[in-house]
Amino acid sequence: MNPNIAHKVIVITGASSGLGEATARHLAALGARVVLGARRSERLQAICADIIRAGGQAVHATTDVTRQTDVEALIRTAIDTYGQLDVVVNNAGLMAIAPMTQCRTDEWDRMIDINIKGLLYGVAAALPHFEKQGHGHIINLSSVAGLKVSSPGAVYSGTKFAVRAISEGLRYELAGKVRVTSIEPGAVDSELKFGSGDEASRNKMIEFYKQAIPADSVARAIAYAIEQPAEVAINEVVLRPLTQAF
Repeated sequence: MNPNIAHKVIVITGASSGLGEATARHLAALGARVVLGARRSERLQAICADIIRAGGQAVHATTDVTRQTDVEALIRTAIDTYGQLDVVVNNAGLMAIAPMTQCRTDEWDRMIDINIKGLLYGVAAALPHFEKQGHGHIINLSSVAGLKVSSPGAVYSGTKFAVRAISEGLRYELAGKVRVTSIEPGAVDSELKFGSGDEASRNKMIEFYKQAIPADSVARAIAYAIEQPAEVAINEVVLRPLTQAF
């Protein structure tokens, strides 16, 4: 148990694997009541069952973050189940790395829909509750690709630069009311590396991710931001494998 995390109600998108799953398990072990959202219902059910067997509290709702109504329903699940909402972790993401010359506009659209619009739907669903209660915490998953552009990841970087800009704008606008944190990981073990439809780019990412650090590295960073006293806001956290230069 962590006294600054215990009993907080924390919504996590993209919670069926990788960073989202690791974060849900870690925060639940620290005493949080977690609300998991993702498209894969069976995975969510299994993770919630594991958390409950370990003595934690967890519920889930099938959620496609590209559908605003799904995200709103996920937030309602938290309120209806636990009567409050303390933290939203906008984690769902897609990394479809490929050269722009391939003009994979379907993948560009998908990254914009998930990485930017899906995150904004999470913000829009949570803010009315946070404003009403006078406190809350929004945690957005950006990337080191939101700090620096590499080839062939321009469009993915564009979405993650957007996440940082949105997070900073929220921080400025909501100062004194709602805490805002941008988490910017490098190579972390997850399904993210498989996101490209271009085989050569996907294989390049798989090779790059051989240096990846475990997903619970990000979970601990998120817990660090949440556990701070109410008057302290951790606005930005960058973490990479020790061997990662980019």
